[in-house]
Amino acid sequence: MTELPEKIYLSKIIQKVSDVAESDVEGLHTAEKSYGDSWKKRGGVGAFMMLARKWDRLEKQVNECGFDIFAAILTDSRQEGVLDDIRDLRRYLLLVEAEYVTEMRGLDEPEPELFREDRCEWKTR
Repeated sequence: MTELPEKIYLSKIIQKVSDVAESDVEGLHTAEKSYGDSWKKRGGVGAFMMLARKWDRLEKQVNECGFDIFAAILTDSRQEGVLDDIRDLRRYLLLVEAEYVTEMRGLDEPEPELFREDRCEWKTR
């Protein structure tokens, strides 16, 4: 992982991402107390299907707003609505990546550099 300067200044959106990530860690910790590691109980295929179900739900809800995700969030006042599905999907994705990093790749291996500065974009592979 790239070392950050001692004092770093984050844009408003990146600071919000940091806040969301911190909230995700807290939410995952709380959920783990009740559910344990049930998300991976059926292996990789089961974990993928869990992600697919969340995506399918999200896609259906957003489709009803012409795929405008922001409009879908604003028009859905249910507690278990679009934003909740986004949050759940993001947290499940974090669990999948963390499982890979710790169990599949191993903690001792260095993390791959994921940001390509020459193109100012994140690597997807």
